[in-house]
Amino acid sequence: MEIKNRFRPVMYAFWLLPLGLILISYLLIFKDLPSPARLSKYDVPLSTKVYDRNGKLLFDIYAQQNRTPVPLTDIPKYVQQATIAIEDKDFYRHGGISPIGGMVRAIVASVTGNKLQGGSTITQQLVKTALLTSERTITRKIREIILAFWVELIYPKDKILELYLNQVPYGGTAWGIETAAEKYFGKSVRELTLAEAALLAGLPQAPTIYSPFGAHPERAIARQKEVLRRMTEDGYITGKQAAEAEKQKLVYKQTSGIKAPHFVMYVKEQLVQKYGEAMVERGGLKVTTTLDLDLQEYAQATVAAEVENLKYLSVSNGAALITKPATGEILAMVGSTDYFASPSGNFNVTTALRQPGSSIKPINYAIGLEKKIVTPATMFIDEPTCFANINQPNYCPRNYDGKWHGPVQLRLALGNSYNIPAVKMLYLNTVRDMVASASAFGLTSLTDPDRYGLSLTLGGGEVRMVDMATAFSVFANAGIRRDLVSVLKVVDKNGKVLQEYKDQNLGRAIPSQLLLQGPRIVSPETAFLISHILLDNNARQDAFGPNSTLVIPGHAVSVKTGTTDDLRDNWTIGFTPQVLITTWVGNNNNTPMNPALVSGITGAAPIWHKLMARALKDSPDIWPKQPEGVVGAQICAVSGLFPPTDAPEGDRGCPTRFEYFIRGTVPSQREQLKQSVLIDKSTGDLATPGQTDNIEPQEHQILRDGVSTWCLDCPHPEGKAVLIK
Repeated sequence: MEIKNRFRPVMYAFWLLPLGLILISYLLIFKDLPSPARLSKYDVPLSTKVYDRNGKLLFDIYAQQNRTPVPLTDIPKYVQQATIAIEDKDFYRHGGISPIGGMVRAIVASVTGNKLQGGSTITQQLVKTALLTSERTITRKIREIILAFWVELIYPKDKILELYLNQVPYGGTAWGIETAAEKYFGKSVRELTLAEAALLAGLPQAPTIYSPFGAHPERAIARQKEVLRRMTEDGYITGKQAAEAEKQKLVYKQTSGIKAPHFVMYVKEQLVQKYGEAMVERGGLKVTTTLDLDLQEYAQATVAAEVENLKYLSVSNGAALITKPATGEILAMVGSTDYFASPSGNFNVTTALRQPGSSIKPINYAIGLEKKIVTPATMFIDEPTCFANINQPNYCPRNYDGKWHGPVQLRLALGNSYNIPAVKMLYLNTVRDMVASASAFGLTSLTDPDRYGLSLTLGGGEVRMVDMATAFSVFANAGIRRDLVSVLKVVDKNGKVLQEYKDQNLGRAIPSQLLLQGPRIVSPETAFLISHILLDNNARQDAFGPNSTLVIPGHAVSVKTGTTDDLRDNWTIGFTPQVLITTWVGNNNNTPMNPALVSGITGAAPIWHKLMARALKDSPDIWPKQPEGVVGAQICAVSGLFPPTDAPEGDRGCPTRFEYFIRGTVPSQREQLKQSVLIDKSTGDLATPGQTDNIEPQEHQILRDGVSTWCLDCPHPEGKAVLIK
């Protein structure tokens, strides 16, 4: 009896443990498990509304449920086949779930949050869409698998496919294939071509990412090609049919009821990444963005009008981005001249990779200033120069005006955007340091220094407009980078604040440097010097003249232009502490513009000028604040060195000018008027290194820039290039 009593707790545990597991399983998995009979009764989603910063409605992401069921017999075979090929190739052979490997991948994805694909069948996707949530948990996945088995027992395969095609979301208000056909192509599903069917079949997995109306329409085409490839592999179509479908020009139905479309799609993609497709499409969110709709509409009209004026220069598109550098807020985003234009009007140039031309030069020079290997007075010799490349032809850059300007100080070299000094600056900085620093500035596409050469400082690498705006914010913010922000606040259907952007400079007409937040990229001194050079109209006068479109009357504005050598991209980027504006013109198909397009005079600059004048209309004139670590001094106007004499006025031994310096970098070396050097008697120019014949020593005024040497009073025969090894 005593032994029996001793084992009684063990016996209780033996019976209670499985009962407990059953109870837990019921509570977690089977309690409130929806019936597959509900597949024909889908809940009405709630609208997500997107507003500008002043409460003006930009877009109703889900205005109303829009679903028109059609029987499977009315859906063309190739529509069905395209869906099966891309979503579930074994649909007619499995019992509701994919093989074990797919299940494992799906469960791993649920636990880790990784976007692993291939774990869900069409049946599972139907269950998830119509009966469950899209949350990534093991419990939800188990419920999905159970219901998938249940659905397969109740419905035949064709009925499951019909339910799927009629209930799956294709983006926005389009639920089901019939509504999707109308939304995207303005036709019934029965009228879809193979090319159109392939595009639609690729949408349900991620409608926002793959939408042709989204921020990246090129992804829709890539997805379409993948669908056609899968159909070919599965034997539904021939390779010839796939190739013909790929060549078909897709004509989309114009989207209506949307303001600032490029920006709205940009915001929507960000929201989907954070909250998921289901929450954004039908979760009833209220999204307040950073956009100023009035400024946006002015920017749209300006870009469209100016590009129209540039048609004679073979320019077909333009883009603009207006931000607040102190907070990163996007005030306006114009991704093309007309979002609704066909083809590729919805392509967003502000997020696309383009070559920046000379607009990237300030970052190169900022690196040299920060490292204190140069100052604004550092003299560069602008002469024919070639740089040796291992196992490659020598790199011999040229200036955009086809001329050489001899000794030119950094301020004037950057102001006039001369190429040879910029390449020499990069040579001194090294490409590796340039790429590393560019990444710190926010240029996310420049990551591998082995991909680039010295042409990087002339725009030899591809960047995004949004990243260039981030990079230039470093100069506007006294060295602090502010990443771009598009959303101020998100509130869910119950009034709960899901996210809210807070910054001490929010709402300030004049931002405070003391309140700036973000990583420090360069010193305030370096940022000041670059900003001051870029606003110095005298420094750019030789190239652009005294009254160019880069001048905003009544305002000190720092600005830089950029045009690629092949004339495929033309930029203007300018800023004050209050506003930063980036503009671009070119062609989406990357064809070159007319050579008559003049950098800084035509192209993107007039757009920039109008937008900047509008943005600063009611703002005070604010100059960059001079840091305590910046001092001024008189230096020789040619060499950039300290004058030979200390005479306070009059003749100091050389023509002088005033320049700013980082404290401790003011030149201490005095200019030497004459030096003994070896001269080639046949040319009258400096002898080449190692030359021993036909030379003689002479006294001349000699200048050196750390890369090459220049004789100020020698004849300099044309066509002679210096080779830098």
